[in-house]
Amino acid sequence: MNLWYRIRETMATQFETILYIGAYCWMAILNLPLAKGMYWHYFGTQLLQEMLAMAPVLYFSLNRARWKQRLTPKKYRLCWIIFFPVYLSLLMAIVPFLLRDHNQIAQLIVQAALFSIILELALSLNTYLMQRKTKLRWYRTLSLEKALLLSIACISVILAVMAVNSEGNPEYDKHGILLLGFEFNLLKVFTHFGTFFSFLLQLFFMYCCGYFYFLLNNRILVPKVLKTKGTVMYVLAAFAVVGISYPLITQLLNWLPINQRFGYIFPPNPFQLENASGALAILFISLPIVMAIHWNKQSTRITTLEKEKAETELDLLKQQLNPHFFFNTLNNLYALSLTGSSQTPESILRLSDLMRYVIYKAKDPLVPVQSELTYIEDYIQLQQIRLKRKPDIRFEQHIEPDAASIAPLLLIVLVENAFKHGIEPAEDAAWLEMKLTATASRLHFTCSNSFEEAGESSHGIGLENLRRRLQLLYPEKHKLSIQNNDHIFKAELELQLI
Repeated sequence: MNLWYRIRETMATQFETILYIGAYCWMAILNLPLAKGMYWHYFGTQLLQEMLAMAPVLYFSLNRARWKQRLTPKKYRLCWIIFFPVYLSLLMAIVPFLLRDHNQIAQLIVQAALFSIILELALSLNTYLMQRKTKLRWYRTLSLEKALLLSIACISVILAVMAVNSEGNPEYDKHGILLLGFEFNLLKVFTHFGTFFSFLLQLFFMYCCGYFYFLLNNRILVPKVLKTKGTVMYVLAAFAVVGISYPLITQLLNWLPINQRFGYIFPPNPFQLENASGALAILFISLPIVMAIHWNKQSTRITTLEKEKAETELDLLKQQLNPHFFFNTLNNLYALSLTGSSQTPESILRLSDLMRYVIYKAKDPLVPVQSELTYIEDYIQLQQIRLKRKPDIRFEQHIEPDAASIAPLLLIVLVENAFKHGIEPAEDAAWLEMKLTATASRLHFTCSNSFEEAGESSHGIGLENLRRRLQLLYPEKHKLSIQNNDHIFKAELELQLI
């Protein structure tokens, strides 16, 4: 369990580094010489050469997340410019000169540098799109259907370019039958644009005929037949649709000039069963994909509803929590005003800070640990001013600079519970010990206090409220343990923040 957890955490935190290493592995594989029995030797040698040359890139990738948190945006951008545009450009310019006697190694390193630039640009573009995906209208409306249609258009363009370049080439154009070769001369595309455009339209129409069956599956057969009438009716409907449509579609494809030019892609008989098998194959092969799409949509709707329900419940819990703090702190102020204490102005200021935090910060989904800590300290100071018997209070803190933020008003519940049920009712000397440890991935808070047994064992709505909030905010990522032994009440809270 721990091993898989560590692997998962490594994959999450160093995902981009893994992408770079994977790219270098592919480059080493594609550049392997055909030397029998020496595959691993050449692969390891080339991968090592790439990794050594790209060490600064990998170093930056390993530290990217930490530098983003600790460095200012200006310093981070400067580091990025040094490690990527500057270093990789110098590498591509200098390596061919330094390794002119080792052309294969130089070529490998230059390719690795070029691929690193392309991959980094792709990662930057992905980050930009993920940050702005809610604002980019085309990104929000890009469904699988549109993405598939866009892919068909791109494939049609590529094949049309290959067809124009292959036409007239005796290697590919023989006996009136044109074969597509991997030829990409854009100048020939412009000089023979009419031919290119003709190929493009015909290829696009040909692929759209297959796309028609995918749309039929996605919009009608699966949601209207399979989901409502069952598998048997879906299979019968699929055969019925293909039987009605495939002769007509095949006849249209037979009339395309490229059918003859490419050596009769489709049989001349439109009723030949080979054509029907192609249509049925599209329907049945796309079925798992279409079902996954519909399942994902349904799952997304359920998740959205559950999230809205959880947010509504959290709002109700906060509405219970805020008056709880208001009443306690107002009681404190009232007690001070009755005694005419000189500490009343200071208490009002602290109370003002507490109220401001509860009213404004509690609305935020996350707050810095230091803000929560300041709130706890103000609360303790206000309580100490009011109490006649000064309790022995100790607070040990270990907060790292890059400590992650947490949900507001979690820790104060345990402190408030200690005062209300342990320190305030105490007839003898009372004590309170707290320990807080916060890192980028974990928070651990312990609150122990003296406790005198009373008739009621309940500790109010505070702890129950806290338990429910933890279940909603940190599902399977929290641990709250309560112990009450030998007049010592101990609450321990642990949060996984990644």
